Amino acid sequence: MKKAILALEDGRTFACQSFTGPGEASGEAVFNTSMTGYQEVLTDPSYRGQVVAMTYPLIGNYGVNPQDVESDRVQVAAFVVKEYQPVPSNFRSKASLGDYLIQNHVMGIDGLDTRALTLHLRNAGAMRVFISTEDTDPLSCVRKARAISSMTGQDLATVVSTPTPYRWVQETPVPLEGDFRRLSLAVWKQRGQRRSVVAFDYGIKYNILRLLEASGCEVVVVPASTSAADVRRMEPDGIFLSNGPGDPAPVAYAVQTIRELLGYRPIFGICLGIQLLGLAMGGVTYKLKFGHRGANQPVKNLKTGRIEITSQNHGFAVDIATLNPDDVEITHINLNDQTLEGFRHRTLPVFAVQYHPEASPGPHDARYLFDEFNRLMAGH
Repeated sequence: MKKAILALEDGRTFACQSFTGPGEASGEAVFNTSMTGYQEVLTDPSYRGQVVAMTYPLIGNYGVNPQDVESDRVQVAAFVVKEYQPVPSNFRSKASLGDYLIQNHVMGIDGLDTRALTLHLRNAGAMRVFISTEDTDPLSCVRKARAISSMTGQDLATVVSTPTPYRWVQETPVPLEGDFRRLSLAVWKQRGQRRSVVAFDYGIKYNILRLLEASGCEVVVVPASTSAADVRRMEPDGIFLSNGPGDPAPVAYAVQTIRELLGYRPIFGICLGIQLLGLAMGGVTYKLKFGHRGANQPVKNLKTGRIEITSQNHGFAVDIATLNPDDVEITHINLNDQTLEGFRHRTLPVFAVQYHPEASPGPHDARYLFDEFNRLMAGH
């Protein structure tokens, strides 16, 4: 344990300690209200560049294991908890949370009032933060927090996206080899047996790929910068737009690609995917005050009237008022703040949601969306 300080850009500071040894970390301070699933939070690429504070007080109870990851590494800039539990108790545990963070060179912080931090972020909004065990002068740390780049204007999709295409086979990423490296119709090995889906990786979670495969799809994951021409050469049955971190507005290359693919094949988007799709349809995105991060967000399905309990992780949203109602039908809204949670195109086979149907908080309230994607592909 090392004494540390957590300093926010507005001058608020918290005395704390590091349970992962000495170090410094910085990013955007946000909070997550989930009671479990901290390993999924840590490895979700949508958290790239963020210092995540958990509102549930005891974290580390069940350790970590290789099965619960959502990417190939820890993505958060630092992890903040009220009270770290160093001795895990679970039959699936393979290591402690502290050891896992140390191995991934990520700071773990505890010993501060996460309730006070959460309330402050709710009132003042998500903001830049600096954490250090080396520099414990409050004024110096606040100055360093103010020098950090803002999340607004950052294209982080290129940072977390895969550099090369790969197949998703039996819960494992398999790199394309030999002639298959060139994106074409030849990449598909189960053409005709399974629906062929091109998944754009803006920070894709593994569980999305697991559910696409489980729903009968053969999935090839491509980099965020992949062109519409490359996709057309592959001749897929459907196109998936993934979740991801950062501001959607500067990801202009992806917006242009999506715009060129509208009407070509059925498209399904999640999280950052809906934001990029909204921009491609002429909408505007904006930054939420403190975002939606947790596994208890109530969303109303306007078509059925049912309420879905959803898992969410985003700091930006599409402005409903900027979408053309002649082209776009709003299908889901957030019951807490009435923000956009889902839409579909009125004439094209295109739909998307802001929340994460693969995260199973309901636990299966939103699984139907993967079946809907399959129906669209079957009918196209």
